[in-house]
Amino acid sequence: MNLGIYIQVPFCQSKCTYCNFHTGVFARSLYDPYVAAICHELTVRSAAWRAASAPSQGGDGPIVDTVYIGGGTPSLLEPTALARILVTLCASFCCQLEEVTLEADPETVTPEKAAAWRAAGINRISMGVQSFHDRELSAAGRLHGREDIFHATRILREAGFGNLSFDLIAGLPHQTAASWEDSLENLLRLRPEHVSVYLIEIDEGSRLGREVLAGGGRYSAAALPGDDAMAEFYERAGTRLAAEGYEHYEISNWGLPGFQSRHNLKYWRREPYLGIGAGAHSFDGQARWANPHDSAAYVTAIEAGNLPAEQYEVITPQVALDEELFLGLRQLEGIDLGRIEKQYNASLRGRVEALLETGLVEFDGTRLRLAPSRLAVANEVFVELLG
Repeated sequence: MNLGIYIQVPFCQSKCTYCNFHTGVFARSLYDPYVAAICHELTVRSAAWRAASAPSQGGDGPIVDTVYIGGGTPSLLEPTALARILVTLCASFCCQLEEVTLEADPETVTPEKAAAWRAAGINRISMGVQSFHDRELSAAGRLHGREDIFHATRILREAGFGNLSFDLIAGLPHQTAASWEDSLENLLRLRPEHVSVYLIEIDEGSRLGREVLAGGGRYSAAALPGDDAMAEFYERAGTRLAAEGYEHYEISNWGLPGFQSRHNLKYWRREPYLGIGAGAHSFDGQARWANPHDSAAYVTAIEAGNLPAEQYEVITPQVALDEELFLGLRQLEGIDLGRIEKQYNASLRGRVEALLETGLVEFDGTRLRLAPSRLAVANEVFVELLG
């Protein structure tokens, strides 16, 4: 299989209240050493990956066909730094790049940057829109406003980007049915090729989550919509997007025909991917591992000539089966139940029949998929199926 490469850039201008990622605000003086560490890791990892895959790949190693530069806010890096990363990547791996994605926040997009991104080989921009309402954006700690989204989109289109992805978050503080409908309306006016809709997560990993769990009122915690409202927002998004020609292909993702995220499909299909940078995760088909989350520790290790790795896990047949079910059912096309039972010598019919009785899944005799009306509560299915 071809290889996808994910490059993690943990730098942000501000920390969103709902964010539970290992990212933060860092001095710009740390950017260049971090980019140098990424380039060094790319060089060394390519040699190791090539050696491991040589018997099956003819000695040249895998072909890299997708790259995803995420974060954080990687659009904060100078375009020359992003170009350096991509030049190093192409010099280190055998590349036939079909999709090169850069995550960008609207307020960081300028005509000069957009032109430089295109020149560097970036052909897809994933923009953290989140909402088209300034009150919701401000409460969430975002630095952009509604007009920044329109401005950034115009710049990207004029620079020649024909593949844009917008993120929306259902469940932001102060969000209402009317404001959500307005956000959907404005998104559809701009008509990005791809849309992701995420339900806000409340856990100990974010400032907002900790405040909600503690019963406090900071970060507009008391203004969060309820679970039922969030589910209605999600379902309304699906209805509107379908009416406008978007194909729902993964629980949180919709694309116009031909514009599914090729890189992210690798995750859900259990195809190999290599993570570069602090906190980045990798999977080679046999094992999973991650780099340390602390960016300073990551850079120090790379500068000392080490390849840091933690959370190393050899994938057992049982874990692989669980992943086939969990990741496969995230895709709207579902899973080939017979293939999985044969491949893993497993009998799943009893569990499937129980789920069918509850209406959580559908089964046509070959493919098992989540029931369309239960996508917003998919975790219930995963718990039952994997239990």
